[in-house]
Amino acid sequence: MKLDRIDRGILHLLQEDARNKTASEMADHVGVSASTVRNRIEILEDEGVIRGYHPEIDYERAEYQLHMVIICHAPVSERAELVDEAMELEGVVTVREMLTGEANVHIEAIGTNSDNVDRITGGITDLGLEIESVNLVKERHVQPFNHFGKKVVTD
Repeated sequence: MKLDRIDRGILHLLQEDARNKTASEMADHVGVSASTVRNRIEILEDEGVIRGYHPEIDYERAEYQLHMVIICHAPVSERAELVDEAMELEGVVTVREMLTGEANVHIEAIGTNSDNVDRITGGITDLGLEIESVNLVKERHVQPFNHFGKKVVTD
C-alpha cells in the first residue's frame, strides 16, 4: 500500500492519541472531510497498516512495579518458534525478534516481586533461550514516528 500525505497525517494523529481524536478533529488537521478520515482508517486497518489500538499502561501504578527488558540469544533456526513460546509465558507482554546481532530476542515482562523475576527468567531459560541481561525499566517514553505526517498536520 502506498501512503499519501493524508494517510501519513492520520497515522501521526492516531499515534498521538487514538482514543480521544475524533474523525472530525483529524479531518480538520489534515484538510479533508470526517468521512474521508473514517474511510482512510478502514482501508489502513484492512491493509494491515494499522494492526490495533492498545492502551499504554503505567504498570507501576497498576501495582506491577517490576518492568523488565530481558535480552536473549536464540539460534537463528529456532528463533521464530522460541519467540512464539516466550509469548505464552505468564508476565511476558512483548517479544521482539531481532533480525541481526547476537542479542536477537528482546522480551518485555512485568512482575511484582523477585519471585516473579525468577519465574519469568527461569521459564525463558527452560525454553532454550540464553539470557544475556535483565534490565529494570525506570520510565518508558513514546512519541509518534514523525515521518508519519507531522509536517502534514496543521495546528
